[in-house]
Amino acid sequence: MAANSFMVPLGTPAPAFDLTAIDGGSISLEDLKGSPASLVVFLSNHCPYVRHIESGLGALARSYDARLSIVAICSNDSVNYPDDDPTHLAEQARRAGFSFPYLLDDTQDVAKAYRAACTPDFFLYDAQFRLVYRGEFDGSRPGNSVPVTGSSLRAAIDALLDGQPVPETQRAAIGCGIKWKPGNEPA
Repeated sequence: MAANSFMVPLGTPAPAFDLTAIDGGSISLEDLKGSPASLVVFLSNHCPYVRHIESGLGALARSYDARLSIVAICSNDSVNYPDDDPTHLAEQARRAGFSFPYLLDDTQDVAKAYRAACTPDFFLYDAQFRLVYRGEFDGSRPGNSVPVTGSSLRAAIDALLDGQPVPETQRAAIGCGIKWKPGNEPA
């Protein structure tokens, strides 16, 4: 069933995290410090909405290179959704050409702290880790024949990197609801 992002208030500070990457090691919010823009995106492997845009996300990441720090986080219950386990996430990262760390939120605490609701769910922060964009990748959805371009997210990133205000009118992301562990659903 499709879910929309919660549209967290703009200006909200990025919650801290320190998570294990699918290829080992750990990454924290502090590791993104010094970048003019940081993108935290909640993804999964099994969701058709994510699969629809994943190659476009990989291309977007490569096009901004060092000007944009990106981390992807999978918070799904991988016991009940084994396609979202580390092995399958690594396959997805290769398939989609992800050049950014893919992190595991096994406790689901980070998803709750960010108020992530769906996959994909995008959170763009300025250099001080204040939220400037939360919303859709673009208007493309599985089956709607709109090309995957990342236009909504790109417009926000470009404005931020150019020192311009990011438009406050933003459309919610839509995707598969986060797969919460039994009894772990947010209140």
